Amino acid sequence: MKLDGQCLCGEVTYTIDSEPKFTALCHCTDCQRQTGGAYSLVIGVDDEKLKITGDAVKTFITVGSEHETNTNRSFCGECGSPIVGRIDAMPGLAFVKAGTLNDTSWLKPTVEVWCRSAQPWVEALPGAERYDGDIPA
Repeated sequence: MKLDGQCLCGEVTYTIDSEPKFTALCHCTDCQRQTGGAYSLVIGVDDEKLKITGDAVKTFITVGSEHETNTNRSFCGECGSPIVGRIDAMPGLAFVKAGTLNDTSWLKPTVEVWCRSAQPWVEALPGAERYDGDIPA
């Protein structure tokens, strides 16, 4: 499987030369703030299989308010679209923002994380595994 995507303005593009390890909703408060929504829809992929191109890529590092480790959030410096997050505590894994994929027709989240921070009006996804924090190691 080969996946590709881009930011809103097209200045940043990417390809992924593998299937995702999972598709997840992250309900942590940092993802809520970064997306401006109730959660972030991400696909977890091998970082070495992700190739990002474009001169507009910027990275902002935060310390997760809930998982208390560095999160490197890469985005387009032109349009502001979030592209990928990398968490220091999970080396080798990249969390690609699924809304930036060119084809989203196949997406179906199978995991929900940081559910203890979920907005009270967001219902559980039928059939998805749910965790109060990160996916257990």
